[in-house]
Amino acid sequence: MTRLRVRPARRPGQDRLYVCLPDGRDIAWYDRETARVNLLSDHHEADVLDALAPFLTGPVTVGPPPAPTPAELARLSLHPDDDLAPNRPGEALLVALDRAPGPARRLRPDPRRRALTAEQTVGEALDRLDGAGWHTLHSIPLPGGDRVHHLLIGPGGLFAVHTLYARKARVRVADPLVTLGRHEPRPLLRRVRADADRASYALTAEVRPVLALVAPADLALTDPPPRDLRVLPDTDLPHLARPGGVLKPADVAALHALARDRNTWERL
Repeated sequence: MTRLRVRPARRPGQDRLYVCLPDGRDIAWYDRETARVNLLSDHHEADVLDALAPFLTGPVTVGPPPAPTPAELARLSLHPDDDLAPNRPGEALLVALDRAPGPARRLRPDPRRRALTAEQTVGEALDRLDGAGWHTLHSIPLPGGDRVHHLLIGPGGLFAVHTLYARKARVRVADPLVTLGRHEPRPLLRRVRADADRASYALTAEVRPVLALVAPADLALTDPPPRDLRVLPDTDLPHLARPGGVLKPADVAALHALARDRNTWERL
Protein backbone atom coordinates (compact mmCIF):
# COMPACT_ATOMS: atom_id res chain seq x y z
CA MET A 1 0.00 0.00 0.00
CA THR A 2 1.07 3.62 -0.59
CA ARG A 3 2.62 5.04 2.57
CA LEU A 4 0.06 6.36 5.05
CA ARG A 5 0.39 9.73 6.76
CA VAL A 6 -0.13 10.45 10.46
CA ARG A 7 -1.63 13.81 11.37
CA PRO A 8 -1.89 15.05 14.99
CA ALA A 9 -5.01 16.88 16.14
CA ARG A 10 -5.21 18.41 19.60
CA ARG A 11 -7.98 20.29 21.32
CA PRO A 12 -8.90 20.71 25.01
CA GLY A 13 -9.68 17.28 26.45
CA GLN A 14 -8.81 15.46 23.22
CA ASP A 15 -5.45 14.28 21.86
CA ARG A 16 -5.65 12.22 18.68
CA LEU A 17 -3.48 11.03 15.81
CA TYR A 18 -5.33 10.62 12.52
CA VAL A 19 -4.09 8.18 9.91
CA CYS A 20 -4.91 9.21 6.37
CA LEU A 21 -4.35 8.17 2.78
CA PRO A 22 -2.18 10.28 0.45
CA ASP A 23 -5.35 11.93 -0.89
CA GLY A 24 -6.19 13.18 2.63
CA ARG A 25 -8.99 10.75 3.49
CA ASP A 26 -8.91 9.57 7.12
CA ILE A 27 -9.03 5.80 7.59
CA ALA A 28 -8.35 5.60 11.35
CA TRP A 29 -7.47 7.58 14.43
CA TYR A 30 -5.60 6.86 17.64
CA ASP A 31 -7.06 8.34 20.82
CA ARG A 32 -4.19 8.78 23.28
CA GLU A 33 -6.49 9.22 26.28
CA THR A 34 -8.29 5.90 25.81
CA ALA A 35 -5.37 4.09 24.11
CA ARG A 36 -7.72 2.99 21.33
CA VAL A 37 -7.14 2.77 17.59
CA ASN A 38 -10.44 3.35 15.79
CA LEU A 39 -10.54 1.80 12.32
CA LEU A 40 -12.92 2.93 9.62
CA SER A 41 -12.04 -0.17 7.61
CA ASP A 42 -10.65 -3.51 8.79
CA HIS A 43 -8.89 -3.84 5.44
CA HIS A 44 -6.22 -1.31 6.50
CA GLU A 45 -5.60 -2.57 10.05
CA ALA A 46 -2.04 -3.86 9.52
CA ASP A 47 -0.96 -0.75 7.61
CA VAL A 48 -2.53 1.57 10.20
CA LEU A 49 -0.77 -0.13 13.10
CA ASP A 50 2.49 -0.01 11.19
CA ALA A 51 2.11 3.74 10.60
CA LEU A 52 1.25 4.37 14.26
CA ALA A 53 3.98 2.11 15.68
CA PRO A 54 6.42 4.97 16.45
CA PHE A 55 3.72 6.70 18.51
CA LEU A 56 2.39 3.77 20.54
CA THR A 57 3.88 3.47 24.03
CA GLY A 58 1.90 0.49 25.35
CA PRO A 59 -0.96 -1.89 24.64
CA VAL A 60 -3.86 -0.49 22.64
CA THR A 61 -7.37 -1.57 21.78
CA VAL A 62 -8.11 -1.87 18.08
CA GLY A 63 -11.58 -1.88 16.52
CA PRO A 64 -14.30 0.13 14.83
CA PRO A 65 -15.31 3.47 16.38
CA PRO A 66 -17.71 3.07 19.32
CA ALA A 67 -21.35 3.79 18.63
CA PRO A 68 -22.18 7.44 19.36
CA THR A 69 -24.18 8.19 22.50
CA PRO A 70 -27.50 10.07 22.27
CA ALA A 71 -25.67 13.24 23.35
CA GLU A 72 -23.09 12.80 20.59
CA LEU A 73 -25.82 12.20 18.01
CA ALA A 74 -27.53 15.41 19.12
CA ARG A 75 -24.25 17.28 18.73
CA LEU A 76 -23.62 15.82 15.27
CA SER A 77 -27.07 16.94 14.16
CA LEU A 78 -26.37 20.60 15.00
CA HIS A 79 -26.00 23.07 12.18
CA PRO A 80 -22.52 24.70 12.42
CA ASP A 81 -24.13 28.12 12.93
CA ASP A 82 -26.02 26.78 15.95
CA ASP A 83 -23.06 25.10 17.64
CA LEU A 84 -21.58 27.27 20.41
CA ALA A 85 -18.76 24.85 21.29
CA PRO A 86 -16.24 26.45 18.87
CA ASN A 87 -16.69 29.85 20.56
CA ARG A 88 -13.39 31.21 21.84
CA PRO A 89 -13.14 32.89 25.24
CA GLY A 90 -14.34 36.44 24.67
CA GLU A 91 -15.80 35.56 21.26
CA ALA A 92 -18.32 38.42 21.30
CA LEU A 93 -15.61 40.94 22.24
CA LEU A 94 -13.28 39.64 19.55
CA VAL A 95 -16.01 40.13 16.95
CA ALA A 96 -16.86 43.61 18.25
CA LEU A 97 -13.22 44.72 18.24
CA ASP A 98 -12.75 43.35 14.74
CA ARG A 99 -15.77 45.30 13.47
CA ALA A 100 -15.01 48.50 15.36
CA PRO A 101 -11.43 48.54 16.66
CA GLY A 102 -11.66 52.17 17.81
CA PRO A 103 -9.06 54.89 17.28
CA ALA A 104 -5.42 53.87 17.18
CA ARG A 105 -4.53 56.45 19.83
CA ARG A 106 -6.66 57.26 22.83
CA LEU A 107 -5.97 58.71 26.25
CA ARG A 108 -7.28 55.68 28.11
CA PRO A 109 -7.11 51.98 27.18
CA ASP A 110 -10.19 50.57 25.47
CA PRO A 111 -12.16 48.87 28.29
CA ARG A 112 -13.20 46.16 25.86
CA ARG A 113 -9.60 44.99 25.60
CA ARG A 114 -9.29 44.64 29.37
CA ALA A 115 -12.55 42.72 29.44
CA LEU A 116 -11.24 40.50 26.64
CA THR A 117 -8.02 39.83 28.55
CA ALA A 118 -10.10 38.79 31.57
CA GLU A 119 -12.32 36.43 29.58
CA GLN A 120 -9.33 34.88 27.80
CA THR A 121 -7.44 34.35 31.07
CA VAL A 122 -10.41 32.72 32.78
CA GLY A 123 -11.38 30.76 29.67
CA GLU A 124 -7.92 29.24 29.34
CA ALA A 125 -7.95 28.22 33.01
CA LEU A 126 -11.35 26.53 32.62
CA ASP A 127 -10.36 24.80 29.38
CA ARG A 128 -7.52 23.10 31.23
CA LEU A 129 -10.15 21.24 33.30
CA ASP A 130 -11.55 19.43 30.24
CA GLY A 131 -9.38 16.34 30.68
CA ALA A 132 -10.93 15.70 34.10
CA GLY A 133 -14.44 15.17 32.72
CA TRP A 134 -15.40 18.84 32.58
CA HIS A 135 -16.58 20.88 29.60
CA THR A 136 -16.56 24.65 29.16
CA LEU A 137 -18.58 26.78 26.75
CA HIS A 138 -17.62 30.40 26.19
CA SER A 139 -19.43 33.62 25.35
CA ILE A 140 -22.98 32.21 25.30
CA PRO A 141 -25.33 34.85 23.82
CA LEU A 142 -28.56 35.58 25.66
CA PRO A 143 -31.60 37.42 24.30
CA GLY A 144 -31.34 41.13 24.96
CA GLY A 145 -27.61 41.38 24.34
CA ASP A 146 -26.33 39.82 27.57
CA ARG A 147 -23.88 36.91 27.69
CA VAL A 148 -22.83 34.10 29.96
CA HIS A 149 -19.07 34.59 29.87
CA HIS A 150 -18.31 30.92 30.61
CA LEU A 151 -20.42 27.87 31.43
CA LEU A 152 -18.59 25.05 33.21
CA ILE A 153 -20.25 21.61 33.19
CA GLY A 154 -18.87 18.56 34.95
CA PRO A 155 -19.16 15.98 37.73
CA GLY A 156 -19.46 18.72 40.35
CA GLY A 157 -22.39 20.45 38.65
CA LEU A 158 -22.82 23.55 36.51
CA PHE A 159 -21.28 26.99 37.04
CA ALA A 160 -21.97 30.27 35.23
CA VAL A 161 -18.67 32.17 35.50
CA HIS A 162 -18.63 35.95 35.09
CA THR A 163 -15.19 37.55 34.71
CA LEU A 164 -13.88 40.89 35.94
CA TYR A 165 -10.53 42.48 35.09
CA ALA A 166 -8.97 43.46 38.43
CA ARG A 167 -5.24 43.59 37.75
CA LYS A 168 -3.34 45.08 40.74
CA ALA A 169 -6.59 46.43 42.19
CA ARG A 170 -8.07 45.94 45.64
CA VAL A 171 -11.52 44.38 45.39
CA ARG A 172 -14.18 44.76 48.08
CA VAL A 173 -17.40 42.74 47.94
CA ALA A 174 -20.42 43.72 50.02
CA ASP A 175 -23.37 41.86 48.51
CA PRO A 176 -24.56 42.93 45.96
CA LEU A 177 -21.89 45.64 45.55
CA VAL A 178 -18.41 45.12 44.11
CA THR A 179 -15.84 47.89 44.52
CA LEU A 180 -12.82 47.78 42.22
CA GLY A 181 -9.98 49.99 43.42
CA ARG A 182 -11.10 53.62 43.63
CA HIS A 183 -14.08 53.15 41.32
CA GLU A 184 -17.63 53.57 42.53
CA PRO A 185 -19.28 50.38 43.87
CA ARG A 186 -21.45 48.52 41.36
CA PRO A 187 -24.21 45.96 42.08
CA LEU A 188 -22.39 43.42 39.92
CA LEU A 189 -23.49 40.39 41.91
CA ARG A 190 -27.08 40.95 40.74
CA ARG A 191 -25.91 40.51 37.16
CA VAL A 192 -23.88 37.41 38.05
CA ARG A 193 -26.88 35.80 39.76
CA ALA A 194 -29.24 36.81 36.95
CA ASP A 195 -27.05 35.13 34.33
CA ALA A 196 -26.93 31.92 36.40
CA ASP A 197 -30.70 32.01 36.89
CA ARG A 198 -31.28 32.35 33.16
CA ALA A 199 -28.91 29.45 32.50
CA SER A 200 -30.77 27.34 35.07
CA TYR A 201 -34.06 28.08 33.33
CA ALA A 202 -32.68 27.26 29.88
CA LEU A 203 -31.09 23.97 30.96
CA THR A 204 -33.69 22.99 33.60
CA ALA A 205 -30.81 22.29 36.00
CA GLU A 206 -29.19 24.15 38.87
CA VAL A 207 -26.45 26.51 37.68
CA ARG A 208 -24.37 28.16 40.40
CA PRO A 209 -23.03 31.70 39.93
CA VAL A 210 -19.31 32.49 40.12
CA LEU A 211 -17.48 35.82 39.88
CA ALA A 212 -13.88 35.28 38.74
CA LEU A 213 -11.45 38.14 39.37
CA VAL A 214 -8.38 38.33 37.14
CA ALA A 215 -5.14 39.19 38.98
CA PRO A 216 -6.53 41.20 41.93
CA ALA A 217 -4.04 42.70 44.39
CA ASP A 218 -6.38 41.92 47.29
CA LEU A 219 -9.86 40.52 47.85
CA ALA A 220 -12.04 41.28 50.86
CA LEU A 221 -15.51 39.83 51.46
CA THR A 222 -17.97 41.09 54.04
CA ASP A 223 -19.08 38.77 56.82
CA PRO A 224 -21.25 36.90 56.04
CA PRO A 225 -19.99 36.33 52.47
CA PRO A 226 -22.38 36.49 49.49
CA ARG A 227 -25.07 33.84 49.59
CA ASP A 228 -25.19 31.09 46.97
CA LEU A 229 -22.37 32.73 45.01
CA ARG A 230 -18.61 32.25 44.87
CA VAL A 231 -16.09 35.05 44.38
CA LEU A 232 -12.53 33.92 43.69
CA PRO A 233 -9.38 34.95 41.83
CA ASP A 234 -8.61 33.28 38.52
CA THR A 235 -5.80 31.26 40.14
CA ASP A 236 -8.38 29.46 42.30
CA LEU A 237 -10.62 28.36 39.45
CA PRO A 238 -9.35 24.72 39.56
CA HIS A 239 -11.06 24.49 42.97
CA LEU A 240 -14.41 24.43 41.16
CA ALA A 241 -13.55 21.01 39.73
CA ARG A 242 -12.71 19.36 43.05
CA PRO A 243 -16.25 18.44 44.15
CA GLY A 244 -17.83 15.47 42.41
CA GLY A 245 -20.79 13.17 42.68
CA VAL A 246 -23.38 15.71 41.54
CA LEU A 247 -23.72 14.64 37.90
CA LYS A 248 -23.11 11.29 36.24
CA PRO A 249 -21.05 11.20 33.01
CA ALA A 250 -24.19 10.67 30.94
CA ASP A 251 -25.83 13.71 32.55
CA VAL A 252 -22.72 15.82 31.89
CA ALA A 253 -22.74 14.78 28.23
CA ALA A 254 -26.47 15.47 27.84
CA LEU A 255 -26.27 18.90 29.46
CA HIS A 256 -23.23 19.81 27.38
CA ALA A 257 -25.06 18.82 24.19
CA LEU A 258 -28.08 20.90 25.24
CA ALA A 259 -26.01 23.93 26.28
CA ARG A 260 -23.94 24.08 23.09
CA ASP A 261 -27.11 24.44 20.97
CA ARG A 262 -27.79 28.14 20.31
CA ASN A 263 -31.51 27.43 20.10
CA THR A 264 -31.54 26.42 23.78
CA TRP A 265 -30.74 30.00 24.76
CA GLU A 266 -32.90 31.76 22.18
CA ARG A 267 -36.01 30.38 23.89
CA LEU A 268 -35.37 32.48 27.02
